[in-house]
Formats: sequence, C-alpha cells, structure tokens
Amino acid sequence: MKELVFLLEERSAQALLETMLPRLLNSEVQPRYIPFEGKQDLEKQLIRRIRAYQNPRARFMVLRDQDNHPDCVALKRALMTLCENTGKLPACLVRIACRELESFYLADLVAVEKAFGIAKLAAQQSGKKFRTPDHLGSPSHELGKLTRGRYQKISGSRMLGVHLDLSNQRSPSFRNLIRGIRRMETELMTLA
Repeated sequence: MKELVFLLEERSAQALLETMLPRLLNSEVQPRYIPFEGKQDLEKQLIRRIRAYQNPRARFMVLRDQDNHPDCVALKRALMTLCENTGKLPACLVRIACRELESFYLADLVAVEKAFGIAKLAAQQSGKKFRTPDHLGSPSHELGKLTRGRYQKISGSRMLGVHLDLSNQRSPSFRNLIRGIRRMETELMTLA
C-alpha cells in the first residue's frame, strides 16, 4: 500500500489535511495521520513512531508550527536529525508552518471569507499585514479577530481545508508544504 504518513503537532493540522488532501493526492496514495499532543510530544515520540511503522513503502511528513522558535532553519534541522535517527531518512520530509498553521489561512482570505461567510473579508488581503502572513507574530490571534471569534482550531481548520487555494503563493511555508506533499506523492507513485 502506498501511504503518506503525516506526523502532526496537533489535531488541527489533521483536520486541515483531511479536507485538503482529497483535492491534492492521487487516489492510489493513502494518507495516514498521527497527531500528537503538542510539539514536545511530537519530538519525544517521533523516532519510535517512524521506526515502528511497518509499511516499507510508506513516506513520512512531519508538520510542526514554528511558534516562538527563533530560527526556522535550525528547527527544521533538529527535526531532520530525529528523522535521520529512525534509519528511514530518505522516506522522511519535515515542513514547518511559519509561525503557526493559521498563517496558511491568513494567506488566503478568500477561503476564510467562504468558510465563515464573512462578506468583504478578502478585500483585506492586499493590506500590508496579510500580504506576508508568515511574518505575523500571532496568526491565530489575528484570525480570531478577523472572524470575530468564529474560528476554532479544529473545526475552523476542517472548514478552511475545503476552500484553500492550493496554488497560493503568499505563504512560503504553505507553498513548501504543498510542494513537499506533491514530491512525496510522486515518489510513492513511482514505487512498483
């Protein structure tokens, strides 16, 4: 079986992927989700969970928020070191949401407008704040304000995954996530 296994910091990332991936993945590739209870739990269990995975045809993608970590590159390198320690490195890829998963949503205010039925929200996309949402200090706070408190992490992520523009370029971390998923899918599709 061709599996793309997502090791996720939290359940909101799973909710996003569950509604977004059907528009992205070939039906021959089966996504699997392993959500953790935060970044520390993810980092503590990552090696064991990947090592224990029995499908030799599986590919693994680790998705974690940058949060307050000062250096995105160093964070990614640390997670890649954990992946190296699994002995399955060529089959692993790490992606960081800069700063938070909500940056992906703020990069696509058309999707936020559709998901929450808030008229004229998309017009704010050209404002300085939302042109480069990966640089915002607290994207989840900004999204809460924009949606007047309607956004909740899990249900909101599920609603937004259906509407996100997969070719959106405003969030480099979202663009890298999509590229990574497509790369892993291509690897899986070339397996006999």
